[in-house]
Formats: sequence, structure tokens, C-alpha cells
Amino acid sequence: MTEPAAEAQATADEEKIFIEPRWPIALTIVTFLAISITLRIIEPQRESLGPDWLVPSIEVAMLIALLFADPAHISARSTWLRRVAIVLILLLVGTAMLATGILVTDLIKGGKVTQSATALLASGAVIWLGNCLVFSLLYWELDSGGPLARYRHERPYPDFAFTQQQNPELAPPDWRPRYVDYLVLGLTTNTAFSPTDVLPLAAWAKLAMVIQSVISLLVVGLVIARAVNVFA
Repeated sequence: MTEPAAEAQATADEEKIFIEPRWPIALTIVTFLAISITLRIIEPQRESLGPDWLVPSIEVAMLIALLFADPAHISARSTWLRRVAIVLILLLVGTAMLATGILVTDLIKGGKVTQSATALLASGAVIWLGNCLVFSLLYWELDSGGPLARYRHERPYPDFAFTQQQNPELAPPDWRPRYVDYLVLGLTTNTAFSPTDVLPLAAWAKLAMVIQSVISLLVVGLVIARAVNVFA
């Protein structure tokens, strides 16, 4: 093996060691899949986003794409798989927005789900949690070009500014955000309806956080208000 080839192989082996594992992302997608199935079970009469199999199929396809797109192996195959994963995540973001729209419409028109406080709260809870999980995947996949680009420091400026990046003395020199950091970002955005300890720097990141905050605000505000009326 020539010296350049040996160096390339060593670099690839090193990246395979240090690139973050995929099981947390897989667990998140499986959780979201369970949420979709749960939503259909607790609301069998609820208007669906197309055929019943549509959203679960997107989630399964995204799980396969994320698991097979090895970020430590740069090739045409992994490149197009990552693009497919991004498209699938965007589709799930769209389904989260549509699910919120359907729930709001049911609240306004007085659909069957609004007649039961338990079903209403359960429906709002799974949509709220799904919103959190979907946007955490979006942030993880797009921030600074993705996990491999973050590892290689390919971009001089990040799309999100984490505390450890703003105060390097609080973290090891090689620190970079992992998926769990984006999961916390999605959760805090869902609960605070605004940035907390992570600041969006890129335009797409600001707009994504706005959309997530609006979805969460609509679900929490309208669902709780309606549920209180039903209990009363």
C-alpha cells in the first residue's frame, strides 16, 4: 500500500472511531415511529395525512438511510444517502406542521377528539413530542454541514453557537456537539418557545426555530385551553 493510500486509510479508520454512534438517532426515529402509531390508535377517526402507511413509511426509510449513510466513509453512495436522509427529515417536518394544522382545525370545528379531554391531551402530547424529535434531527443533520463536517471543522463558522463554543474553557479542546445536544436543543425550543443556551446564527437555523416554536405554542396553548373547557 502506497504512503498516500495508507494515510487515507488511517484517516478513515480514525474517523470511524470518533464519528458519533448512530444508535441514539435510530432510537429517536423508532420513538417517533411509535408516536405515529400511538396517535393513530388513540384517534382512529382522526383525519390522516394521506394513507395510514405514508408517515410510518417515511420514518422507516429515514431510519434505513441514516443507518446506512456511514459518515466516516466518503463516497458517492454515502453522499446521496445523506441527501435522501435530509429530504426525509424535511418531509417529517412537513408532516409535523400538517398534524398541527389538523389538530388546530379540529379544535376550531369541534372534531371528535375535542370532546374528550384525555384524547385531546394525548393527541397534543404526541404531536408536541414528535415536533421535538423531528427538529432535533433537522438541527443535527444540517448544522455546520453535518456530523462529519463538524468533526473535520470544514466550516469556519457554526450555524448554532453552543455554550462550549462560546466559552471554550468549559469544554475539552476537541469538543463538538453530538446528537444529544441537538435533542436538548429541540426540547428547550419546544418548552421555551425561543432560544435558551444555544443561539441560532444562520438564517435557516433562525427560521427553523421560529417554525418549531410556533408549532409548539399552538399545540400547548390551544390544547390546554380546550382541555380545561372540556374538564369544566
